[in-house]
Amino acid sequence: MRRRLSTQALATAGQEVAAFARHALLMRHDAARAVLPEGVCDGDDVVVLLHGMFATAGVVRPLRAAIGRMARRAVTVHTAAVSYPSTSGLGPAVERLEAAVRALPGGARLHLCGHSMGGVVCRLYALESGDARVVQTISLGTPFGGVPGAQLLGFAGGRELSPTSEVLRRVRLGMGAEGREVPHLSIVAGADSVVRAPLAHALPGGDVKVMEGRGHSALLFDDEVAGVLVRRVLEHAGRGG
Repeated sequence: MRRRLSTQALATAGQEVAAFARHALLMRHDAARAVLPEGVCDGDDVVVLLHGMFATAGVVRPLRAAIGRMARRAVTVHTAAVSYPSTSGLGPAVERLEAAVRALPGGARLHLCGHSMGGVVCRLYALESGDARVVQTISLGTPFGGVPGAQLLGFAGGRELSPTSEVLRRVRLGMGAEGREVPHLSIVAGADSVVRAPLAHALPGGDVKVMEGRGHSALLFDDEVAGVLVRRVLEHAGRGG
């Protein structure tokens, strides 16, 4: 048993190293702009993807492609991706998301999905913007419980991800602008090395899906994770806000 567990741990670690390298290679793409779909009509579903800290919208390119392949079998699901300044704090990140989705039709249905810090950005926007187009939020490896020591990074984005962050507290309590309930799914990496006890960092009151044997970065490049995300989107497609 111990040998099998060691083999599994090594495989997971190797997968995470490969994912991190892929993450680094993709960061040069889509850094300066939002990537928005063409031909979106009122009533269409759009999955808006946000990256995590120290990244760009380029890292979600493979996930966007996977969503497009899988969702095509059922209904048309558009994808968008937004780059934001992760070191400047959550406020500027939310503003960047708001500016991007403003270009989408007023009758579109938005499914906001963020990796790591991006999940907090998505949830903040859903709670506080009053945007009735937001159908749901989905997070990938997002530490809603905070990251110990994050405040030591010395910039606003780090301080706001610390366990004592008032912003994270507000998000966990679901304190929104208009009292509107927005469903949430936390997709959790069972082997996440960024936070201890990753399951404890899922958003309270939301649905949770644990992906065993995956690390923090690997969530972005895993077909099974993409499948969970697509099924969730299809479950809520056409329901409106």
